[in-house]
Amino acid sequence: MTVTICIGSSCHLKGSRDVVARLQSLISENGLDSQVQLSGSFCNGRCDQGVVVTIEGDDQIYSVLPETTEMFFQNEILPRLAG
Repeated sequence: MTVTICIGSSCHLKGSRDVVARLQSLISENGLDSQVQLSGSFCNGRCDQGVVVTIEGDDQIYSVLPETTEMFFQNEILPRLAG
């Protein structure tokens, strides 16, 4: 699974660096390094939606903030790996 985080200027100002760091920690803590890859992208044109995150194979755009990163991981990433 590839999770892509926008690192464009607007998302950077909204905390994309912290989102990336937290996701890296959660992936490692859960032993998922071989199953989840993080990727960065520049502006997706949705600057008003916070830190824009997408999951490969899913057309949905997720708005993730540093304080909601763990909830995103629990609700969106873990269930896909269990299924």
